Amino acid sequence: MRVTSFLVAGFLLGTTLPSAQAQDVGTLAPPPPAPVLIPSMADAMPAKQLFGAVRTPERGVPQSVGFYSKGCLAGGAALPLNGPGWQVMRVSRDRFWGHPKLIAFLQRLGATVPRVSQWPGILVGDMSQPRGGPMRTGHASHQIGLDADIWLTPMPRRELTREERETMSATMIVRPDRLDIDPKVWTPSHVAVIRAVAQDPEVERVLVNPAIKKALCRDARGDRSWLQKVRPNWGHDYHMHVRLGCAPGSPECKRQVAVVEGEGCGPELDWWFSDAVLHPKPPAVPPKPPRPMMVADLPTACRAVLFGQ
Repeated sequence: MRVTSFLVAGFLLGTTLPSAQAQDVGTLAPPPPAPVLIPSMADAMPAKQLFGAVRTPERGVPQSVGFYSKGCLAGGAALPLNGPGWQVMRVSRDRFWGHPKLIAFLQRLGATVPRVSQWPGILVGDMSQPRGGPMRTGHASHQIGLDADIWLTPMPRRELTREERETMSATMIVRPDRLDIDPKVWTPSHVAVIRAVAQDPEVERVLVNPAIKKALCRDARGDRSWLQKVRPNWGHDYHMHVRLGCAPGSPECKRQVAVVEGEGCGPELDWWFSDAVLHPKPPAVPPKPPRPMMVADLPTACRAVLFGQ
């Protein structure tokens, strides 16, 4: 990757950046010039700054390398910003990349959603960066091109403007007390769309807020086996986090532990609504910030992915 020959330290080393959630607005400003990355940087700079600076995919065979929260993406592909049944949001983040398996899933889902629900399509949030890897803001996972955030907001029946894609807010699904969904916004189409995602054979997990999981347990009818894939997790009250399994041809992709048996609608769900979880006491001693992940912490192949063509 050849661009300018100088390194803008503030661009790469900027700290205290906000987390990139669905409600954080993007920008219409053009991106700053991409710096040249040289291998010696890998020993001195956090991996998130290096992978976050790259704007082109690695041109090799598509492979997910490593684990979802500790890896990279070779041969990534971009999801088109518009398609039959989907539109990409927060384009300025440049996180609409993934393994071709993820691209195919989202295109398939875009065609399915209008058939099973009242939604015209889906709004796609963060996927991965062009070469995957750690992100400067917002996610610990999304590193190997197999994760995607899908907004719990139906796609409008028109093409959104670029400004709308950067500033439009996702719909808050959870009640202010965090104990259940907001009945004013929850619809049967939410159930139908999440069901369609979980029933796709390529999907291994769907992460949602515990209140959304509670609503699904209450509202699901007929075959409920798909509920096993839908797992409660922190946040995820504006979107669902969809995770695919490792793709064939990715020998270095590290699989996650299989989901536990059962619907997940029993006493194990109650824990999420306990007072200790909803209103945790601050620790007596504030924890130290974790050491930033370096390129050396990633699988060896990720160095070649980062600095390759």
